[in-house]
Amino acid sequence: MEKLVLVIHVIAALGVIALVLLQHGKGADMGASFGSGASGSLFGVSGSANFMSRATAVFVLIFFTTSLTLAYMSSHKEGDGSVVKAMAEKSAVVNSTAPAAKADAVTPPVAPAQDIPK
Repeated sequence: MEKLVLVIHVIAALGVIALVLLQHGKGADMGASFGSGASGSLFGVSGSANFMSRATAVFVLIFFTTSLTLAYMSSHKEGDGSVVKAMAEKSAVVNSTAPAAKADAVTPPVAPAQDIPK
């Protein structure tokens, strides 16, 4: 189930990217005419939404929904799911199975009192 949602999520992301790149920018007319009356249309009413903007809105809604779904699914997996806790448990297992001779190798040996110069 999670893989299906992930595939839909990637398709929605690619759809949003493609549709945004294909759309005509609102400020393009103003830049081309250097402000000869186009600034009123830039900040005024833009009219009804066309197919591209509606399709973008649908893809954004799908992307948002799949993002929330994936977040919910990853937080409610079987088991703990925490990377930090898994690493702590792994290091605890490694430390408990380590031989005792390894701990002695870390601490330097103590020199007898007669070997210390006065």
